[in-house]
Amino acid sequence: MRLRNIRGAKEKVDSSEYVILEPELYKGKWNTLFENSNPINLEIGMGRGNFIMRLAALNPDINYIGIEKYTSVILRAVEKREEIELKNLYFINYNAEGINEIFGKGEIEKIYLNFSDPWPKDRHAKRRLTSKEFLSRYDKCLRKDGHVIVKTDNRALFDFTLEQAKEVGWITDEITYDLHKSSYIQGNIMTEYEEKFVAEGKPIHRTRIYRN
Repeated sequence: MRLRNIRGAKEKVDSSEYVILEPELYKGKWNTLFENSNPINLEIGMGRGNFIMRLAALNPDINYIGIEKYTSVILRAVEKREEIELKNLYFINYNAEGINEIFGKGEIEKIYLNFSDPWPKDRHAKRRLTSKEFLSRYDKCLRKDGHVIVKTDNRALFDFTLEQAKEVGWITDEITYDLHKSSYIQGNIMTEYEEKFVAEGKPIHRTRIYRN
């Protein structure tokens, strides 16, 4: 992915009260930031933040954290966030490979992976957010009843996701190869990519993954 560099993006992101600059300090105690004991949900690769901001607005009794490694992308989310009054949403400008450095055991209820980079080359398979390497990372911070929700338009990535989950003994259910023609569409919140793909007539694949 090649992104346009935005001058001053890092400075603007780092100065926002909604961006956590040292997330490692909250490992195991994120609820002290939110000042409550509500469940914590993550979106990894949140992009411009539309999806997670809609979720946070609809579910005030759930705490949300959006993770995005590209500064020029998270900047757009920060700008939108500053226009919305929410007490249950923060962002982290961070590479998800280090997720276990910032979240403790059983600290997360749910992880959303929406239209993640498919990393199509075989040599990059470990970088895919649904690889067994990443599932192992999620395993260390998800609650016992926690799960991962995956949506993608990329059939190859979706098949890879199902295979990787099976390989490490995780369960996949709520599987659909065309979300917008399935029963799982109820309550679905669309991302910007999803709106674009649906308008183009592309099917959206979705599944839920959790430990056996």
